[in-house]
Amino acid sequence: WGGKTITVSVSAKTGEGVENLLEMLLLEAELLELKANPHLKARGVVIEGKLSSGLGPVATVLVKNGTLKTGDMVLSGMHYGRIKAMMDHKGERINEAPPSKPVSILGLSGVPMAGDEFFVVKDEKKARTLSLLKQDEARARKLKSSQRVTLEDFYKQMKDGVAKELAIILKGDVQGSLEALQQSLVELNTKDGKINAIHADVGNVNESDVMLAVVSNAVVIGFNVRVDEGAQTVAAKEGIEIKIYGIIYEAIQDVVAAMEGLLEPYSKEVFVGR
Repeated sequence: WGGKTITVSVSAKTGEGVENLLEMLLLEAELLELKANPHLKARGVVIEGKLSSGLGPVATVLVKNGTLKTGDMVLSGMHYGRIKAMMDHKGERINEAPPSKPVSILGLSGVPMAGDEFFVVKDEKKARTLSLLKQDEARARKLKSSQRVTLEDFYKQMKDGVAKELAIILKGDVQGSLEALQQSLVELNTKDGKINAIHADVGNVNESDVMLAVVSNAVVIGFNVRVDEGAQTVAAKEGIEIKIYGIIYEAIQDVVAAMEGLLEPYSKEVFVGR
């Protein structure tokens, strides 16, 4: 395929290409100069976490540096605990896991999130202190995102004196409809509440639009556009509201209703999988 990406044809059915794949992985590790010191305190990343009915919280982790041992005090995200047991990929108990070794560990106080980092700490006191700090950070983030302005609660925030201005980021399919929508929204300004279109542009709602909404506490309104996948992920994480409309009148109607406190939140069921 060219470039820096190595591609290897592999068949799980026949085993074809597996040797070549392993060779390429070693070559890539050599080129990237991936190194680890097995004599340090272990640290790495959580691949998966689950709650087992018989074993309690089980975390599958990948050791990136150092050596993980049974009895080590581990902290991952908001959870910590002393490792009671470790199992390799075959389910057999082991006492040590060197760098690049994936293992399942038992003994954490809760189920960590996939992607969380883990590291070995000196003792339980330090682990508890760091865990409490992480919990405080998570609470602060949740509180911050719960204070994000939405069309549904703008009227309440306006009446409570929390918000005097509804910041809006506009995205449209063509310049003409974008200007018409922007002009119509500006005309809705009253002495109690003001509409401020802080950004208006043509194109799909992207990640930078959502990041701008995060720093300016704005609502993103799109007209005849789509929302990029990355933008949806960031919006969900940061609690940013994105509204997409196909008719300009509907967008204006919703903003009017938001300013008058008439907009009711609605719930929508999204099918994820079976």
